[in-house]
Amino acid sequence: MDWGLELQMAVRVVAAAGLGGFVGWERHWHGREAGIRTYAAVAVGACVYALISTHVTGGNNPHVIPAGVVTGIGFLGAGVIVREKQNIAGLTTAATLWATASVGLAVGYGMYMLGTLVSLIVFGLLAAHHLPGWDRLTCNPATPSGENGPTARGE
Repeated sequence: MDWGLELQMAVRVVAAAGLGGFVGWERHWHGREAGIRTYAAVAVGACVYALISTHVTGGNNPHVIPAGVVTGIGFLGAGVIVREKQNIAGLTTAATLWATASVGLAVGYGMYMLGTLVSLIVFGLLAAHHLPGWDRLTCNPATPSGENGPTARGE
């Protein structure tokens, strides 16, 4: 056992948890079901899969594991999307869970700057929704909501 390598992996997992939890904090703060724990868990899981894929030896393709993370998070995201009459809920949660998995993968591969940047961008996208005037930027005043089929409800 290489203790230096194990410590490096542990630091990466803690960093992924912190960055994922940071994104989840915004969701928690605004009362969404998926919050700090969910986002931190997604980032940690993706990070650990990235760490595992870097240490796969033999005839295995190390790129298969990260591809599986992307697919698995896609299925998780599909489970949070709900359509009720003319509204679609859960799109933002699904998209940000998927993006948070990329944070975990980036940190798992040692790309701390990329993981931090993506975490900040996703947090900013979530926080922008609550800025004054956001509705004026995102709504088309000529078309009432729901007139042209289902609309994404702001989460």
